[in-house]
Amino acid sequence: MKTHSTTIVAVKKDARVAIAGDGQVTLGNGIIKNHAKKVRLLAGGKIVAGFAGSAADGIALLERLEQKLETHGGNLTRAAVELAKEWR
Repeated sequence: MKTHSTTIVAVKKDARVAIAGDGQVTLGNGIIKNHAKKVRLLAGGKIVAGFAGSAADGIALLERLEQKLETHGGNLTRAAVELAKEWR
């Protein structure tokens, strides 16, 4: 069985962070999108987020996280906890 994977990589040094990921989305053996944005800025550019795995789940999670960040004034910890409660 052939495996296809996505990698999101992040590097932090001092006060700087770099994060990157590929742009390909697959469904089964087919490529359905070549330029997906798997790394996004949230909370007005204060938070960088990336996702890998099921594209639909990743996109849905990022959208919900962004909503939670807006609700909780950009507080990442609170937004993540509230999202986890909702998602399970």
